[in-house]
Amino acid sequence: MTSPAIAVLGAGSWGTALAILLARNGHRVRLWGHEPVAMQAMAAAGENTEFLPGIAFPPGLEAVAELDAALAADDLLVVVPSHAFREVLEQIRDRAVALGRIAWGTKGLEMASGKLLHQVAAEVLGEQVACAVVSGPTFAREVARGLPTAATVAAADSATAEHFAGLLRGETFRAYTSTDSIGLELGGAIKNVLAIAAGISDGLGFGANSRAALITRGLVEMMRLGEALGGQRETFMGLSGIGDLVLTCTDDQSRNRRLGLALGAGRTRAEAEAEIRQVVEGADTAREIHNIGRAHAVEMPICEQVYRVLYEGLAPQAAVQALLARDPKPERLG
Repeated sequence: MTSPAIAVLGAGSWGTALAILLARNGHRVRLWGHEPVAMQAMAAAGENTEFLPGIAFPPGLEAVAELDAALAADDLLVVVPSHAFREVLEQIRDRAVALGRIAWGTKGLEMASGKLLHQVAAEVLGEQVACAVVSGPTFAREVARGLPTAATVAAADSATAEHFAGLLRGETFRAYTSTDSIGLELGGAIKNVLAIAAGISDGLGFGANSRAALITRGLVEMMRLGEALGGQRETFMGLSGIGDLVLTCTDDQSRNRRLGLALGAGRTRAEAEAEIRQVVEGADTAREIHNIGRAHAVEMPICEQVYRVLYEGLAPQAAVQALLARDPKPERLG
């Protein structure tokens, strides 16, 4: 029996890592990115020299410069930055409708509208296309290297979740399933904002105590907003919630944490992003989470201070003082 062909759309570090994982699992994979010259160079080198240098493409993985060539597939996995998500879905709409299903590994919210990505997908593709989201504590380089990793695939129906989880499962990758797409998407978005907060704390020279407090109380903020938007509380205690939160707040592979570190050390956002050279999703997400939290009257003090640092010019030290000066209250997990 011939293995299914899978199109991975988005050739950044995470898209490339997922393409490598799928190819190692025995699938035929076509990896597409929006820059033809970069894709041609990738095909010639047999690796993504810009984002995952030194990790060779396994047999079965082909880098392609033409979108139509990539779309000659049995499954679609979108892994582009959130700001490009709607545009890419519009480009592939006919193929997604013909297949009747699609998955994405994109994290974040649609900028300006603040919509969750499954809402964007429903608007572009219609309700007839079954959608799944892949999320969890997953650094791209570790997945590409074949280090043990676990993640969750969520879809409204369990069959769709299991289908895509089955494609991803391999010797070193464990994929769980869920029906809570809202919880997975919010966890994957809010954790980036909280990772900026943790980076700021460490950049200011604060210790492990501060970091642990930010992670714990940040999880509470994640659960508050998640439940307000219809997510399930237990989702935030899983891989795509606390798991991804701990990962991004504690390891310097996280672009969002690195942005926070730079801000805490006195660098500007522009300086930090120029050094990171990849999209830092949490910076834009902070604005959208601020707006959503306000609209739903959800108290999110840590996310609020990150927003103020990024968009109102508040000094990081002043943001910390604002958090510490809040009125005392009993600890509640919600």
